[in-house]
Amino acid sequence: MTQDMSRRAFCVAAASTLLAACGNNAQTESTQEEPVEGEAETSEPQKEEPEATSADQASGTTTSKVLVAYYSRADENYADGGKEWLEIGHTKVMAGYIAEALGADQYEIVPVELYPEGYDDCCDVALAEQHDDARPAIANALPDVSAYDLVFIGCPIWWGEEPMIVRTFLEGVDLSCKVVVPFTTHGGSGLGSVPRNVASFAAGADVRDGYAVSGTAVDGAHDEVVDWAKQFALA
Repeated sequence: MTQDMSRRAFCVAAASTLLAACGNNAQTESTQEEPVEGEAETSEPQKEEPEATSADQASGTTTSKVLVAYYSRADENYADGGKEWLEIGHTKVMAGYIAEALGADQYEIVPVELYPEGYDDCCDVALAEQHDDARPAIANALPDVSAYDLVFIGCPIWWGEEPMIVRTFLEGVDLSCKVVVPFTTHGGSGLGSVPRNVASFAAGADVRDGYAVSGTAVDGAHDEVVDWAKQFALA
């Protein structure tokens, strides 16, 4: 136990030194519970261009030290009390802003079994997965994160938490001794319990306060997200 605590302390100290200049303009956590919000993958993600989702781009051969990993859902989504149809999920848009700001690689978490296109049906599946503590399978190969010093983890808020497939990702990669920064898109819950949960599942990582943007505001949030992300620029 003493050795484990010492190793974690060393990792956190090393990561803190790496990003000592970073600011802390973070959104506070919200405990408000809400259903699936802000988004979905297109109905046929396997046909999308792999520019931001391929495991090759997020491999140990990269020259970038920053990775933006995210799950995003398009299709029918929650929008200010109503519903809207998305061709690109809100979290994917936000991930692109962060990658642009830092010259980061991107990895998109793609489920083996796609969530329902309909918003209400997706809400039901998401809630059932939470109750079952499920770990939905990921279709694309997990990235080699060994070359990265800084990893952003992004997702929509579903019932106050991250989609369970994000936990599949967190448990499948080794984020120890890395700085990890969560970000979310939401319909009112902010970051929800995501920062706390990421810290729980990303053993040994230095998890920083994250940033949240309302899903319907993402398209107009480019500058604010870029400004926030640049605080984490590596020297």
